[in-house]
Amino acid sequence: MIALLTGKIAHKSPDFIILDVNGVGYRVQIPFSTYYALPAEGGAVSLQIHTSVKEDAINLYGFRTQEEKELFQLLIGVSGVGPKLANGILSNSEPAELAESLVRGDLARLSAIPGIGKKTAERLVLELKEKIKKLGFAAPHQEAAPVAASQEVRDDVVSALINLGYKEAVVQKALAELKIGSDATVEGTLKAALKILMK
Repeated sequence: MIALLTGKIAHKSPDFIILDVNGVGYRVQIPFSTYYALPAEGGAVSLQIHTSVKEDAINLYGFRTQEEKELFQLLIGVSGVGPKLANGILSNSEPAELAESLVRGDLARLSAIPGIGKKTAERLVLELKEKIKKLGFAAPHQEAAPVAASQEVRDDVVSALINLGYKEAVVQKALAELKIGSDATVEGTLKAALKILMK
């Protein structure tokens, strides 16, 4: 069972990377939060790995932190939540935010995540609320992250998208469709911009 991989990024895209580990290329599926934290292609990285074994396939899921991996494993332990959906949940919510939503029983926030309906949200809260509390994922210190100014967020997103190969004019047009408030995060804004660009 693969639990950790360290190597160079041979290919990088928002939903998976190919990690070159001593000449062997591993295809590792990742949530968007991990994608944003990765170095450019050719850069070295270590990822926490969850190995999903099915009858017809072995899939690797990679995470930048142990916390993300543990949350992923909690999610797939819930009836009706498979690795693909769990990965999607982590792509649409930071670990601390997700943990807080589960502890507070915030069904509206959870139901807003693509792929999760009201019944699944209720099941997630029912099965994970106490486990999240015990593991301390929703600790108060995680809620005190500084908020970036909207212009700084915008500049970072423009830079990231240009590095991904998009033309600046196209990037600016996509960002014009978004409302970037004072509480906006680089990750959330980048994700929203990519959705527009990928249409």
